[in-house]
Amino acid sequence: MILSVSRRTDIPSFYTDWFFNRLEDGYVYVRNPMSIHQISKVELNPSVIDGIVFWTKNPSPMMDRLEELDKKGYMYYFQFTVTPYGEEIEKKLPSKKDVIIPTFKKLSKIIGKERVIWRYDPILLTEKYSIECHKNSFEYLAKALSGYTNKCVISFLDLYKKIQSNMKPLNLLPLGIDEMNNLAKSLADIAKKYEITLESCSEKIDLDKYGIKHGHCIDAHLFEEILGCKLNIDKDKNQRLECGCASSIDIGLYNTCRNHCIYCYANFSQNVVDRNSFAHNPDSPLISGNVMPDDNITERKVKSLKDDQISMF
Repeated sequence: MILSVSRRTDIPSFYTDWFFNRLEDGYVYVRNPMSIHQISKVELNPSVIDGIVFWTKNPSPMMDRLEELDKKGYMYYFQFTVTPYGEEIEKKLPSKKDVIIPTFKKLSKIIGKERVIWRYDPILLTEKYSIECHKNSFEYLAKALSGYTNKCVISFLDLYKKIQSNMKPLNLLPLGIDEMNNLAKSLADIAKKYEITLESCSEKIDLDKYGIKHGHCIDAHLFEEILGCKLNIDKDKNQRLECGCASSIDIGLYNTCRNHCIYCYANFSQNVVDRNSFAHNPDSPLISGNVMPDDNITERKVKSLKDDQISMF
């Protein structure tokens, strides 16, 4: 299986100790987001985990523990988001210049640039963050990260109903097909200049004419390359039709990320985030809280997806 850590929250930034405790204990409990009293027990060990995808805006707390993953035999890569937004949008992130970009470079030096994917998303338009601002900001970041990543993933803001109230103070500008094409062409030209492959994430719009392919954020092919063998894995049927991700098991929980980005679809309520964060115990099998009497725990069947009969080399 491929482990997603996590689309639902920033585990490297806020729950590193909990994650490594889960690996040490050999299992994790994951609440079903659609049925909270249903808990899956997921086995965690290198014999069943073919790869781990970390999603983060700041993996600093995890940096000194990556060697533990290597020693245990886990293969992994990072989806690392770096945007131009300030604290009015990404409220709790440290300085991009002083912390985030140096951390990105350090991570790349440790694990290799092919295993650090830069995410420039979501793209939104305001008077401050105009198309011209995005072009300039993307060039600044691409130049800074050139040589430290092979790939950048972009997406345009999906204005879900649950985030509309959070976004209202920004006075968003229209982001239609014309704006998307205008910006995508410029970003593609900049990415090419700095030898960075540009892909899109879950976008209906076809940007292939600019050399921007539909991406696979949970990328079976990348794992096949770094593992040196084929994986018998299907497309994730639980994601949107436009999503190209391979099937995975996500061990996160919504309403637990403390980055407080106002565009985040994974946090529905600040009060719930605060409550869940307070209930976090790094020694618990659950990322927040404990097992309750009316919870139902079911062991999820997991296995390695490696096809050892077919070598990539």
